[in-house]
Amino acid sequence: MASDERMYRVQFINQDQVYELYARHVFQSEMWGFIEIEEFVFGSRSELLVDPGEEKLKKQFGDVKRSFIPMQAIIRIDEVRQEGVPKISEARGSVTAFPLSVPPRRDR
Repeated sequence: MASDERMYRVQFINQDQVYELYARHVFQSEMWGFIEIEEFVFGSRSELLVDPGEEKLKKQFGDVKRSFIPMQAIIRIDEVRQEGVPKISEARGSVTAFPLSVPPRRDR
């Protein structure tokens, strides 16, 4: 992997499941409270053994140009050397959402 091609592993909660995806671009969105993820990376393996979790993620995110994930759903973002296997697992234990203070709304 070239030094300018970064790879990120993003883990987030979606409907009581932990999604682990790999992407080339992760940044704070202009939409308040969201993280943007672009250029999802899925392995191009030609193995006979197919992981149903990876296939589900590839079907769900394969054609997605950009995804907006709520900040409070993010568990962890790591910069990694190479992509791994995207997966879905059950959310076990307790993950506490980061407390966010919402600015007061000003009537216009």
